[in-house]
Amino acid sequence: MNLRNASSILVTCCATAPFVMAARAAEPIEHWSFRPVQRPAANAPIQSDAVRNAIDVLVQRRLTTLELNLSPEADPVTLIRRVTLDLTGLLPLPEDVDAFVRDLRPDRYERLVDRLLASPHYGEKWARPWLDLCHYADTDGYLTDQLRPVAWRYRAWLVDALNRNQPYDEFTIDQLAGDLLPKASTEQRIATGFLRQTLSNREGGATPEEFRVKQIVDRTEMVGTIWLGLTVGCARCHDHKYDPIEQREFFGLYACLNNADEINIDAPLPHERTTIADSNNEYRRRQRELIAPLEPNIEELRKRWEAKCLAAHTDPGKDHVWDRQWELLGLVWGGGLGEGQLEGQEIVKRPWPKRTPRQKHDLLHYFLRSGSIVDAARFNELNLNQLHTDLETLKNEFPQATRAPVMRAALTPRQTYIHERGDYRDRGEDIEPATPGCLPSWEDSGDASRLALARWLVSPRNPLTSRVVVNRMWQQFFGRGLVVTTEDFGTRGEQPSHPELLDWLAAEFIHSGWNVKAMHRIIVCSATYRQASDEREEIVNIDADNTLLARQNALRVPAETVRDAGLAVSGLLYSKMGGPSVKPQQPDRVTMEGFGNHTWETSSSPECYRRGLYTFVIRTTPFAQSITFDSPNPNEICTRRLRSNTPLQALTLLNDPVFFEMAEALADRVLRESSDNDRDRMTRAFRLCLARPPTDAERQRLARFLDSQRKQSTVSKTVVAAPGESSVSDDDAAREKAAWTNVCSVLLNLHEFITRD
Repeated sequence: MNLRNASSILVTCCATAPFVMAARAAEPIEHWSFRPVQRPAANAPIQSDAVRNAIDVLVQRRLTTLELNLSPEADPVTLIRRVTLDLTGLLPLPEDVDAFVRDLRPDRYERLVDRLLASPHYGEKWARPWLDLCHYADTDGYLTDQLRPVAWRYRAWLVDALNRNQPYDEFTIDQLAGDLLPKASTEQRIATGFLRQTLSNREGGATPEEFRVKQIVDRTEMVGTIWLGLTVGCARCHDHKYDPIEQREFFGLYACLNNADEINIDAPLPHERTTIADSNNEYRRRQRELIAPLEPNIEELRKRWEAKCLAAHTDPGKDHVWDRQWELLGLVWGGGLGEGQLEGQEIVKRPWPKRTPRQKHDLLHYFLRSGSIVDAARFNELNLNQLHTDLETLKNEFPQATRAPVMRAALTPRQTYIHERGDYRDRGEDIEPATPGCLPSWEDSGDASRLALARWLVSPRNPLTSRVVVNRMWQQFFGRGLVVTTEDFGTRGEQPSHPELLDWLAAEFIHSGWNVKAMHRIIVCSATYRQASDEREEIVNIDADNTLLARQNALRVPAETVRDAGLAVSGLLYSKMGGPSVKPQQPDRVTMEGFGNHTWETSSSPECYRRGLYTFVIRTTPFAQSITFDSPNPNEICTRRLRSNTPLQALTLLNDPVFFEMAEALADRVLRESSDNDRDRMTRAFRLCLARPPTDAERQRLARFLDSQRKQSTVSKTVVAAPGESSVSDDDAAREKAAWTNVCSVLLNLHEFITRD
């Protein structure tokens, strides 16, 4: 049971509520995932190719009962291609493959793994699954789907945290409560951008409290799914039908997150800090000069405006005009001034002496822009519209710090209560922050509930977090988790295929100090991971799904890697890290299908050739190429991507203009980097794309295809030159390039190219 849509929860769950109560009257079940993590004995015998660490001991223990063994180790070329894709999301260079094959030292593989773990591309690769979990996007969602211009600041923090191997317990605390830590740094506050990935509705007529509640529900479900592996959202309307989670316990978790508000902060980038510090005093001086002559009049009008807004808040329904002004103060604020949704309302509620300079500054700008409704004649008499224009002009003359979306403790604390049948308007009993009773209780030290929750999640006493995390790690390396239902460790989830192995990994993760890279190293250095993926007759009938891990699994690479690999082998990939999202080439009609809210203006070269991680994500119309290759819905939590095989994928690789451009650039590269010899060129192309040379049969077949393409002179003058090169004028050279472009297109279309073997 894994319902994400609020309306689905209300309809489905509430319809079965009477049955639910009866079902939960049964005796509680001691489920395996709620038991403490215990490290099983896994002493390895003398190391060999078949047993390299405890993982292999525990896997082989299962296989022995069926008189089976692990498969032999994959050949060196397959091995380096596999581990490079898994750890960095990129293909190895032919030169790296040669160096690895020639290296005869016994620890060559371990040293390769260490080099890949230290690569900056490691963080880029492993950020993507985490962004799936928190459903990152560059827009709000819903009908208007407004832009989030600084959402990328959280993504940049995430990549950096993964590259510096931040311990997972700190990683968790920073994202859920970094702002509540003593002397919280700007980076720790940016980490709370994790909680800002929920959808926001800033449409006219939207009820701010309704959609704020939806955000807290989403955050509660994210915590339940990502750290606990439980479908806690099923207990929103009534007690959980299957797991020992009561409705009051759902709202106990909800209460931990309910007193956090969205806000954007000044978070200058390194190159901005000095410039902004030097110019700040001058900006403030000139701003005061503009405001000072009119300040008493502005204050008098502003107080009247604030009073009417607050009256609409405390006594709604009396004046629809001011009801709308209060609504806009919450809904428009995020888009208008860059603060978090509802921030404008919270500032107006706050006494003037307690407002920060930034809050006073932003509220003044908002009032001058939108407050004329309080007294239009007086506004015109004082010419405040011109003052607003002058202040905006002045602001544009000075450098402004890049903002970052974060969370902070609510200025006005809220009392959490049970929403009867999931409706926030139907108030039930009051609830205090708490955790589910089926798990060890937290050690309440009196700190803010969000921080207490984060610390409880990564307590060694919590039996779920370590199991859930290592299971997702395993899924990334083998295509499926030891528990297939990575999102559900409850009673309706699958049983672990290797319970002892799951607990050994979970215990080792805690023992390592929550060291993510250390766990990745243990897994990829195991003989289990290093197996060949060839099917074996003796296990096909026994274990068709390879649940027992008697071989590796051949996996289609993720959507982003499909494109990244093509860009890399063609030489088009722009490896710049961080920064705002970019828009690769795609038809503008794709985004017009999503209510037509956004145009898709392709980023200039080389920005449009950046890794898929940095592709702009519009919630209503995600990047079409990624969707074709099974990237998830950015409106929902995703713990495991599907892997489909559809005609659209083949058509994309064959006909998409970007892939044709890749084929052209790859042809240029092959012609440039190889001798004037078809055999050498074909070998170079194969090694770039597949890391191996072609077989004799493959070479002969492609040679025939190459000859047929050379005879088609009609294409000799239609090939576009690669970026940065002059147009080809010689017919023979153009014909040769066209022929090799089609050969390269064949290679980019191979199943093997988009498969991690």
